[in-house]
Amino acid sequence: MQIHIEASELPGRTWGPGTGFAGLEDIHVGVQRKDRPGELLGVYPGDAPRADWTLDCTAVSTPEGVEISGPYIQNRLGGCFIYLSWGTVDGSGDFTMFRRAKLMTGDIDPVVVEAAARSGHLTARLRLSDDGGGPRCGRVRPADITWSATRSA
Repeated sequence: MQIHIEASELPGRTWGPGTGFAGLEDIHVGVQRKDRPGELLGVYPGDAPRADWTLDCTAVSTPEGVEISGPYIQNRLGGCFIYLSWGTVDGSGDFTMFRRAKLMTGDIDPVVVEAAARSGHLTARLRLSDDGGGPRCGRVRPADITWSATRSA
């Protein structure tokens, strides 16, 4: 199965300053590999018009439902999720993470996951700016993310 993440409304390359916060410049976002915070897939600048990622996964039916795993699916206490890592990029191209967003696979409607396992494609759509215009972080819940079973492109 593949998970397609379609992100819009990125927050821009600069953020801040604010109270007790000096601000950040040259902001980028990418998908963090499982257990490897420094290994990112598809790093996009914060002012890109959109960001799209495709993750290869495995979907296995279990008595509890469909279990999704793969190189970009984190599995920690509290569930499985995808990390979107926000960081700054310096002049030499080094990425320094400052926050992350969690796309929880356990928040997906089980009917959608089962349909996606059959079709082979699960799509997430979200905007990457939070309500204050900064980089979206924390657990991204339905209403702020839409999951759907889709067909291949």
